[in-house]
Amino acid sequence: MHLLTLAGQLHLVGAALIGMGLLHVILPRILDWPGDLGGTSLLTRQVSYAHLFFIGLTCVLLGALPLACTTELLSGDRLPTVLLCGQTLFWGLRWIMEFAYFSPRLWRGHRLRTAGHVALSVLWTWVTAVFAVATVHATG
Repeated sequence: MHLLTLAGQLHLVGAALIGMGLLHVILPRILDWPGDLGGTSLLTRQVSYAHLFFIGLTCVLLGALPLACTTELLSGDRLPTVLLCGQTLFWGLRWIMEFAYFSPRLWRGHRLRTAGHVALSVLWTWVTAVFAVATVHATG
């Protein structure tokens, strides 16, 4: 029953974001980056992998926050409320990118990619909603 509370949802979101961050370890193989990036310059390959590393690390760190500091985030104090606002903005923008940036040509007609698009759409909707509700709760 705890998982249905706001604190429980923050814990689940934190765990999901950490899992998403760790997924970045195998993401290049899933997306066939070695094949796609093989013909690019060394600079492009290294920048791509460096960005991948830092995006994965960001997911882990942003997930660790609600997992480890749920009570503090919901306290209504200024710093935790600003952190919740930042998380809501960050993940809300990621949600927008899922629809406004990524072309449907990338996933339409491919079952695995379509499933990934649907799963990510649901994930970013849920993550953004949980942080938005937590922000409203913290602001009173």
